Amino acid sequence: MANFPTHIAVGTLVSGALATLTLAADAVSPENVLAVAIAGVVGSVLPDIDLKESRPSQAMFNGLGLFISFAMLFVFVAQLSIAEMWILWIGTYISIRYVAYFIFHRMSYHRGIYHSVLAGVFFWFVTAIIYRYVLQRHEGVAWLAGAFTFIGYLVHLTLDEIYSVDVMGARIKRSFGSALKLIDRKHMGHTSAMAIATVIAFLLTPPTQVFVDGITAKPLWTTLHNKLMPQGKWFGLFNGEGLKKLHARINGRESSMIITGSLPTKKPSGTSEHEKTSPIPRPLGAP
Repeated sequence: MANFPTHIAVGTLVSGALATLTLAADAVSPENVLAVAIAGVVGSVLPDIDLKESRPSQAMFNGLGLFISFAMLFVFVAQLSIAEMWILWIGTYISIRYVAYFIFHRMSYHRGIYHSVLAGVFFWFVTAIIYRYVLQRHEGVAWLAGAFTFIGYLVHLTLDEIYSVDVMGARIKRSFGSALKLIDRKHMGHTSAMAIATVIAFLLTPPTQVFVDGITAKPLWTTLHNKLMPQGKWFGLFNGEGLKKLHARINGRESSMIITGSLPTKKPSGTSEHEKTSPIPRPLGAP
């Protein structure tokens, strides 16, 4: 299987490329690009949470322990003394970081259900829930972050499958087929539990309309096609056209026609009443 640095490097590369596409298409506001890209990088290491000594597993339970322990403090801060809050915080953190960690790894095994597409879908939904209701991001941004997580997850599974083929030795390792699979057929109980958890997670996700409308908008794909290659000389540094366009955008004199929106610009005088009152679409998560 691929090692941790490889997963991080490839996950970052893929997430960065996807983030560039969303930014070029004006599909998401600039302040949310980094947030969704991080989700992709996290997704690229998530399948290794079932590996007991792996850094993703330890980091996940550390993060969960900190998050839940502080959440408990916020709930009971008005009812407990400082000494009681210290005990509650430490007890909650230890319970999640060590007790839950131990139980989780006793009940799971590497390249089991967490190395499946079904688990990737589950984490897609979980990411959307966290971004919307915990991080308070726009619902469109939440679903986009979930999609980045899912793609990163698939990148991890694919890399592990590729590393199961010994090209130099012209042989296929015994691990081939265990990394990239739809479900875990060897342990159907785990698969059933994950399927139920996925359905429950989906029922808790935010509405999908903004996300679906955004990624299926024809102007978005038209803009991506037009921006894929430079119109003229590369970077526009030789003829100055690229710099002129950049300067025009900065000064608000040029706007995108993408349905997911660009930042609103000033309306010229003589605009009709209908145009004045018509809402101007904006990128996902734009204020």
